[in-house]
Amino acid sequence: MLSTQEYVRYDGLGLAELVRNGDTTPTELSQVASALYRRLNPALNAVLQWLDTQVPPRDPAAAFYGVPFLIKELVLHAAGVRCDMGSSLTQGIVPEADTELMARFRRAGLCLTGTTQTPELGYSPTTEPRLFGPVHNPWNPEHSPGGSSGGSAAAIAAGIVPVAHGNDGGGSLRIPASCCGLVGLKPTRDRTPTGPDYADPLSGMGIEFALMRSVRDCAALLDAVAGADPGAPGELPAPPAPYAELIRRAPGRLRVAWTTRSPSGSTVEDVCVEAVHQTVRLLEDLGHTVVEDAPIYDWDLFLQATHIHWTSFVASVVEAVTPMLGRRPGPAMLEAGTLACYEHGMTLTANQLQWAFSVNNIVSRSVGAFFTRHDLLVTPTLATRPVRLGTMGQDREGISAMEWTKEVFDYAPFTPMCNMTGLPALSLPLHWSVEGLPVGVQLVGGFAREDRLLQVARELEDASPWHARQVAQMLKIQADAG
Repeated sequence: MLSTQEYVRYDGLGLAELVRNGDTTPTELSQVASALYRRLNPALNAVLQWLDTQVPPRDPAAAFYGVPFLIKELVLHAAGVRCDMGSSLTQGIVPEADTELMARFRRAGLCLTGTTQTPELGYSPTTEPRLFGPVHNPWNPEHSPGGSSGGSAAAIAAGIVPVAHGNDGGGSLRIPASCCGLVGLKPTRDRTPTGPDYADPLSGMGIEFALMRSVRDCAALLDAVAGADPGAPGELPAPPAPYAELIRRAPGRLRVAWTTRSPSGSTVEDVCVEAVHQTVRLLEDLGHTVVEDAPIYDWDLFLQATHIHWTSFVASVVEAVTPMLGRRPGPAMLEAGTLACYEHGMTLTANQLQWAFSVNNIVSRSVGAFFTRHDLLVTPTLATRPVRLGTMGQDREGISAMEWTKEVFDYAPFTPMCNMTGLPALSLPLHWSVEGLPVGVQLVGGFAREDRLLQVARELEDASPWHARQVAQMLKIQADAG
């Protein structure tokens, strides 16, 4: 049987290859993952439910055949598996069927082994829900793993699984990827399915996908799950070849813009600036044309519109679930910031939501014009290194809805533009602080150009490999756990 030390040396595709070669089995992989969960999760608090009985994968030819997999308890859901959304208000929801993306994850060969933590209703860049307690960053347990897909990110970074589901409405895949030293892709709007429960969740800003350790896992999983499901609001053009094949091809010489200036005007830490500068030097060495430039849009209007989209979405979710569960929102059921967002969302009018969509259009036109001049944009993923747990206050007494929205996006000012515009973007683990905390770099591509984004990501992974550092940390975590 594969040891836990051997298991963490492989990405998802690597583990699936071991199964196909007869070196291990899906059952053995689940047993190793279970052993790591029981050993590591008491300190991490990343995994909420461990499923000792899983649906076995059916197709041995599937790319991720037999690979252990976790899902975040938000939006996507699996048949018969509780989905609490990080909130006392929504405890006890047990869906009767898989969402379309969950079904596709299964067809990709992934073996569902459990669920992961999310902050309450997913509206936080850190994962510290009042209901279940904070998730700890495997690189330093005193720091946040990011959010809102922080439970998934922490479980991968600790080595429990190589791949896990997450979603991204303002940076919720890229933020934890940055904090935990992972690859986190937010695909283009409508690239991955959100049905049947949603058309375009969160006014089209919410995107479903996953976190992982390698670019090749990212490309292969996108191949496995991309494409519209029946009745979807939009369908994107398919890439010229599978992403897993395209990343083996050079992208050619590209026009790459970069910036370290926060669009909100907030301060950007030196370590985040240096991460971008280091990446720019790598891109120049790879032969790309690199210039300092950034999209221009009115941040105050952008934040106001984002606030309307988020608070109206929170209100709609709360109003949808309360009749099913017989509960009403209040201080006992919702954290202070979430309750404030719900109450604000309930006051909004149709005209205000239409105004917010008009801002989406203005921002999208300006950013779209920027990508007629440049192929890619490079920015810090976050304005700071991972914050210490307890720094951000979703349950802070007296906090207003706008105060919480501003706090969220002061921490993550570079990521939400891609949600409003629908552009693909990913965070890569290209830098670490002097104390050993991961610092991600964000790459943004033109609309529907995941192919180009992933090709450059693979170039950077080859030029500045991060795998050995990930493995060393996972082995250290195992050793520290005894």
